Amino acid sequence: MAGNSYGTLFRITTFGESHGEALGGIIDGCPSGIALDFDAIQLEMSRRKPGQSAIVTQRKEPDDVQFLSGIFEGKTTGTPIGFIIPNTNQKSDDYSHIKDNYRPSHADYVYDQKYGFRDYRGGGRSSARETASRVVAGAIAKQMLSDIKINAYVSAVGPLALETPYQELDFSKIESNPVRCPDEAMAATMEDYIKQIRKEGDTVGGVVTCVIQNVPIGLGEPVFDKLHAELGKAMLSINAVKGFEFGSGFEGSKMKGSQHNDLYNADGTTKTNLSGGIQGGISNGMDIYFKVAFKPVATIMQKQDSLDNKGNITEMTGKGRHDPCVVPRAVPIVEAMAAIVLADFYLINKTY
Repeated sequence: MAGNSYGTLFRITTFGESHGEALGGIIDGCPSGIALDFDAIQLEMSRRKPGQSAIVTQRKEPDDVQFLSGIFEGKTTGTPIGFIIPNTNQKSDDYSHIKDNYRPSHADYVYDQKYGFRDYRGGGRSSARETASRVVAGAIAKQMLSDIKINAYVSAVGPLALETPYQELDFSKIESNPVRCPDEAMAATMEDYIKQIRKEGDTVGGVVTCVIQNVPIGLGEPVFDKLHAELGKAMLSINAVKGFEFGSGFEGSKMKGSQHNDLYNADGTTKTNLSGGIQGGISNGMDIYFKVAFKPVATIMQKQDSLDNKGNITEMTGKGRHDPCVVPRAVPIVEAMAAIVLADFYLINKTY
């Protein structure tokens, strides 16, 4: 299996399966001398980990990170940073019913067709649990880019959408509720909706909005390595992501150029920011903001038709511990991937 690494200079390679001994990764290219806040890294892991509230999967994993290399006396040494995250609460028997079956809208079928073999325990490598390793790398990238502020939050759950512009939101309220929506009234409505969906044995999708502030001018490499193109690739590599848009996004296609153009101020900033902080594939110093759309979790606790490995259509019902809505736990993953992209471009920018 190829495709387990991301980045050019700041590069993360991940390994491990959902129900294996451990997940882990190697971070290559991290500069030396960065004093790491290990509590901050563990906090990011706690934001992503399962079992943190009543509206997420009840698998109990502490997600404690064990660093193996690349750090001495609390600082990065410039050598590869190796780490593992032990799996402590596997219940592989929850998946015995799909040993010979392919779950609808999961990667089961294509993995089996491509590799001739698959780890059916929680989806193996295709499980979203793989993203735990990305959060470790993202937490280190955030500390490397301490002046840049990255805040993601849930802006939609199913038909419920927060329409308030991000400039009017208090990001300090994102972690005040299990949905991770900074609007308290909308968060309560979203939470009730997710609980109702769970009672029905169903799942629901949603949208995570991300805002990146204090980004220096000049990050991004045209023509094929545009900043927004890499952000899009990074976000679309996250499990269950079905859409990405930045700046005005699809709404911009409905506008006239006279409405959409961001006119300049004398200092080079712009009066509006429909460009989303990126022009010509290069950061322009304004806020970068984008949305990431997540599909409903594929495993539902309802009867539905499935396909077995002998070509028979069979009936099955989901079992085990699954998220009724993935977006609350996806917030730190979106932030992590954004940080990894920016860290990579920051180092690239320093080479010339």
